[in-house]
Amino acid sequence: MIALKSDDYMTPEQYLEFEQSSDIKHEYIDGEVYAMAGTGGVHNIISGNLYMNLRNSLQGSTCRTYFADMKVKLGLGQKFFYPDLVITCDQRDEPILSYVTFPSVIIEVLSESTEHFDRGKKFQYYRTIPSLQEYILVSSQEYLVECFRRNKNDLWTLQTYEGLTAIAAIENLSINAALADIYATVNLDNVELSY
Repeated sequence: MIALKSDDYMTPEQYLEFEQSSDIKHEYIDGEVYAMAGTGGVHNIISGNLYMNLRNSLQGSTCRTYFADMKVKLGLGQKFFYPDLVITCDQRDEPILSYVTFPSVIIEVLSESTEHFDRGKKFQYYRTIPSLQEYILVSSQEYLVECFRRNKNDLWTLQTYEGLTAIAAIENLSINAALADIYATVNLDNVELSY
């Protein structure tokens, strides 16, 4: 998400209608609309690799994996976000809708422009979704996957997977994802970290 926003208040219904005809994607927070920045090649490759891995792993299950253009609806429609990937196993999430209300896993591929928001306020918003069991952050600057898991009493724990030999566990879905597959065809060895 970038700082550019509309000063005109929109209802959730107006936002959804506006978004259908917009050339760019916008996220929605309590009546305000924020234009989203585009992604680069590394971000796109990582997202695509994740989608293929997850879709193949979930084939034959009742779960569906959505990539890039599916929104997540929060707080009775007071917030809508576009995660990089979202997985729902709830049949109330109809594929004909442009959003998911009951995600079990949300994945964000981090970029310099969105990392602070994805780690902070967006994660705070996502934690209000009762169905969400895992929130996964995937670095686009180093071989690193961070998995936040909901435990008893709504406590979230972090498990980190680092390096191309690591295997990231998505426990809620019983999936093991090799970082070598997540980062296939991507060379991050010469990327300068900007932390």
